[in-house]
Amino acid sequence: MSDRIQMIVTHLPDLNSVSEVRDTAERRLAQGDATFVADLGIALAERYGSSATPIWQYRSVFDHLLRLLAMTPGPENVEQALRLLRAASRGNRKVARHAASLLADGQAAKDLVIAFAGGSSRAAASAPEEFRACLLQELLLRNVLIAELPAIHAWATSPHWHHHPLAWLPLELSVTEERPPLPSYSMGGTAYALPYGPEGGPNITLGSVTPLPQAIDTTTAEFRSAAATAVANWAEESNGRSEAGSFELAAPVEAAFLPGLLASLGLECLKSVGSDKDFALSACRPENVWRMLFAAASTGGAYNDGVYGAYGRLAAWRSLAALSGTSTAAPFGEVEQNTQECDWYSFGAATEWFEGVAWDIGVVSVAPKARRIAVLAATDTD
Repeated sequence: MSDRIQMIVTHLPDLNSVSEVRDTAERRLAQGDATFVADLGIALAERYGSSATPIWQYRSVFDHLLRLLAMTPGPENVEQALRLLRAASRGNRKVARHAASLLADGQAAKDLVIAFAGGSSRAAASAPEEFRACLLQELLLRNVLIAELPAIHAWATSPHWHHHPLAWLPLELSVTEERPPLPSYSMGGTAYALPYGPEGGPNITLGSVTPLPQAIDTTTAEFRSAAATAVANWAEESNGRSEAGSFELAAPVEAAFLPGLLASLGLECLKSVGSDKDFALSACRPENVWRMLFAAASTGGAYNDGVYGAYGRLAAWRSLAALSGTSTAAPFGEVEQNTQECDWYSFGAATEWFEGVAWDIGVVSVAPKARRIAVLAATDTD
């Protein structure tokens, strides 16, 4: 460890500002010294990274160092980012997920092959399997053709990683996954869209359409958990909450009946809804629902960063499986087929349950033959 790195590591907790440390790393990288940036990050991770609540100085500097290497194109920077990742991701899966998202966004796919095929450094050759699994998915989300990258394709189609939960996902984006809302990374931070709320299509009027078909509540704890997979991080890491319900109908439901039927189900999120001014329901495509759920899972709510792209993709499909009435053990193709066969609606409501800030989701699925509906609502606030 160089004297300069030792000094930074020793005095980091005493700093009121980490700007000078960041500037030093940026200058060294501009001079072509990516190794210094990785060495500094590794030393900091070894000293402060194992704490359950790392000091803010470490969190700020480490994220900046990782971004520097990931967002500055070039194979040398990739190799040094992998060195840093190997040291910092032990027992911390979130670091691997974050690094995969950053590198997929900031580096050319051809330069990321070394994470699967090895490189000049031993650290690159031994990239963590969790990171590889996430990086594969992050590249797919950015429309990289894995079949054109033999080393990555060979790893992705090998049997040894098929026990991994992400292996359930196909090696190409499906029709439902068009235009995934991905974050935009920079050295200054992260920007992303918030594709929530009603789709903006023609509203289905909340009127006195009668008689409403009888609805039997078939919600189970398993359904509730599975349907809310995509928004679970809002409740676990931010200020959010969710509600999910599944109902069997005594007669087929038509679109005109839906507003009144939803208002009659006893859902907390729609409690006290009484007029069109309080409630907006519109038909939407399954692609729109997937985008909402993917964004909620991958980028998080008001006070967290979500689970990033790879697990965000998986979480969105877990929610869609439940909402479309598909078994959680079903293959991907069956889940997507059932998703496409359902009718989908998005809704919003001016009730006390919804925070009405920026993170509001209301989704309804109507199964073929219109004898089953499922509802997912979520909200979060800063």
